[in-house]
Amino acid sequence: MPRITLVEYEGTSAEIKKEFEDQISKNGRITNMKRTLLHSLPAFHALMEWYPLRTELLGFISERGLNLFAHAISAENHCLVCSTFFRKILIDGGDNPDNPRISEKEQVLIDFGRQCVTEPNGVDDALFTRLKGFFDEKQIVLLTAFTGLMIATNLINSVLKVDLDEYLSDYTKK
Repeated sequence: MPRITLVEYEGTSAEIKKEFEDQISKNGRITNMKRTLLHSLPAFHALMEWYPLRTELLGFISERGLNLFAHAISAENHCLVCSTFFRKILIDGGDNPDNPRISEKEQVLIDFGRQCVTEPNGVDDALFTRLKGFFDEKQIVLLTAFTGLMIATNLINSVLKVDLDEYLSDYTKK
């Protein structure tokens, strides 16, 4: 059971209605997490910065690589909503998220994402050297910031017990 009610379109401010409409226009829906975040526009806007970071990352990482990275972070964080969201994307793209065929670059991303979750103060030098083999300093900063926002979305969903969106229910890990 969610700890925070979902914001409803009716009875909200014009600013919140605009955010609802923008989300539906861009994505065809507004997720339970976003409806939860809309209790606070600054919180909503802060976490929506995930999208500009994603766009920047797609300049040097494939969409599949980015989805594997985000899935690894969310799965390591045990976030049902986010891990299932990325499972859906991977499955719909023809991948097996439980046993994907991955490149060395994708493995570095997965390892980095997981280690940022489990031991952010202990990201080891060997992994960081592997990361530097594929990415420059600006790219590593972007990857780390994206990881932080991914962890933040995981935190919102987990702490506030945001319900899994119905359209994701067929994609949960069995």
